[in-house]
Amino acid sequence: MRTPNLVGRRALVLHRPDEAIARLERQLRLIGLDVEQRWAPMRPGEAPDIVLVDADQGWNGLLSWEPGTAAAMPVVALLGSEAPGRIAWAIDQGAGAIIAKPVAAAAVYPALVLALHAFDERVQAQQKVAALGERLRLRAIVARAVEAIALAQQGDEDAAYRQLRDFAMRRRLTLEQAAAAILARQHVLPEVG
Repeated sequence: MRTPNLVGRRALVLHRPDEAIARLERQLRLIGLDVEQRWAPMRPGEAPDIVLVDADQGWNGLLSWEPGTAAAMPVVALLGSEAPGRIAWAIDQGAGAIIAKPVAAAAVYPALVLALHAFDERVQAQQKVAALGERLRLRAIVARAVEAIALAQQGDEDAAYRQLRDFAMRRRLTLEQAAAAILARQHVLPEVG
């Protein structure tokens, strides 16, 4: 993974104002982030590039997504407590990194990088799962296409599957796309000979 460029990105700090948070804001600005700090819930549709949230006093509803669901953006938890419930709350909100309070300037950049990386990894995993789910859903189409090819050519299903696979590879289609095209009668396979 390459280290991300944070210059010009928007950071939202959800924490009560105090001197430690003022130092955090200064450090975020030195890194190049545009910073907004407040102690109020995120607004609907609000989309900062990263959220830093007080995990010691945060509550469900402070962030704009439901607890336990995938976070809509990278999250860093600001945590001064070792209470298991507060750590669990941070995890439930999708925190990809934690900065211990009081905040040390040297801890900020690494936490941002970790949170961005964890978020990107989570998004990629969700996309892979969705793609695999779609392919699994489309397996019935592949089975129907194989049956149709076998029936049309009075052959067995293994030969029909190989023919479908070859057809898909020649046309640079996924197996599912080739099966859908054949079932939609967009393509006719050549006779086996």
